[in-house]
Amino acid sequence: MSKSPKSLFPHLVFANPEGEILDHPDLAALGRRGRDLVDIDPASLIPLPENSRLYFLPGRVAVGRDPATGKIQEIENANAVAAFLPPAYTIFLLAAFIKQTKIEAPLLPLYAYSAVCWYRGKFQVPAVRIDDDVKHDPSQFSLRKIEQLVQQRRKKFSKNRLIEHLGMNCALRYHCPNAQNLFLQRWEAPIAVSAACNAACVGCISEQPKHTVPSSQDRLTFVPTVEEIVEITVPHLESAPRAIISFGQGCEGEPLMQAHLIANAIREIRRQTSRGTIHLNTNGSRPEAVKLLIDAGLDSIRVSLNSAREEIYTPYYQPRGYSFSDVRETIHLTAKAGLWTSINYLSFPGVTDQRDEFEALCELIDSSGLNMIQWRNLNIDPDWYVDSIELNGSVKAIDMAILLHKIKQKFPHIRFGYFNPSREDWANFRTQIVEP
Repeated sequence: MSKSPKSLFPHLVFANPEGEILDHPDLAALGRRGRDLVDIDPASLIPLPENSRLYFLPGRVAVGRDPATGKIQEIENANAVAAFLPPAYTIFLLAAFIKQTKIEAPLLPLYAYSAVCWYRGKFQVPAVRIDDDVKHDPSQFSLRKIEQLVQQRRKKFSKNRLIEHLGMNCALRYHCPNAQNLFLQRWEAPIAVSAACNAACVGCISEQPKHTVPSSQDRLTFVPTVEEIVEITVPHLESAPRAIISFGQGCEGEPLMQAHLIANAIREIRRQTSRGTIHLNTNGSRPEAVKLLIDAGLDSIRVSLNSAREEIYTPYYQPRGYSFSDVRETIHLTAKAGLWTSINYLSFPGVTDQRDEFEALCELIDSSGLNMIQWRNLNIDPDWYVDSIELNGSVKAIDMAILLHKIKQKFPHIRFGYFNPSREDWANFRTQIVEP
């Protein structure tokens, strides 16, 4: 890295043809919001979090701004660089780049591409740690120990297909923190149940058309029995600290497609234990199925959204047999029923922080009474996404950092986070709300 005394601005970071990542001491780093290239505010920067990864972006030229002239300059023979941050961080700007004209730029894999720069002697990113829970922090995991525990469980539950799937695929192959926590007998444990889905999300991580990008995970190929589910979940709920079991995982389709199975499993689980939290991650597409789960004893729910506006939601989720109004109905239904209700808000700078989106999100919060926003980054090639939702030209955005502040100011009771909270966490949250 450069030792130039010019540290008044964040320096552009780029990759040379040899793959080395360098900074440019004379060009200011830029970020991306929607389709727009914008300056990076040093006040929004934090040091690159531990366990982040830096990627160079093939077919995409690094660009920066000349502080003297204000002009944007491309760096010849230099690829743009992006950062992929670990869980619990929400990014404020995407990586800036200009696609090469001589070669076709391939679709980027399903990651979130944060802007990154060199500032005050270190890599820094425009982002915030939105959740201080450590349950996905790499420092909390020993792969050697997890491997031993997976093999022990496989022997003990040799006929349970879920143990095999969650152990060999999720915990060891994909390094899913929730799956690993199942074998470590703590916190949130995942329960996958559905091989089918009623949406065709553009950035689906478990099923992609052949002409796009590889799926991040292989989708579940079987439907477990109630007995297989209960055999895993009851011991976890009875013994794990801050115990949660959650239906709806990245390695499956939509869990509401197996609503009757889940309802039967919940009833049997609650017959055997009243401890812990039973949670559902869902697209919220079937309110009548959600009502069935509420009646069975569901405790909390997280509904995934890329937008609080139908015109942005629909082209991304591409729903089959349901509509955005069904999703809204689910959020209203669960909050009214007293479930801890969160939205999994798939954030994308330049879309999420548009003024129209801010107003739509405020209306959803106000009308539904939801409890929490999980500010998760949308993992997708930025151009693929903006093309999919037909985002044209410059947008009126208020900046992600300002958006978070405005939402918190307007709705002080809303919890911000990244992870699903347990019942114990709800109590702490509610205590904090009433403090002066």
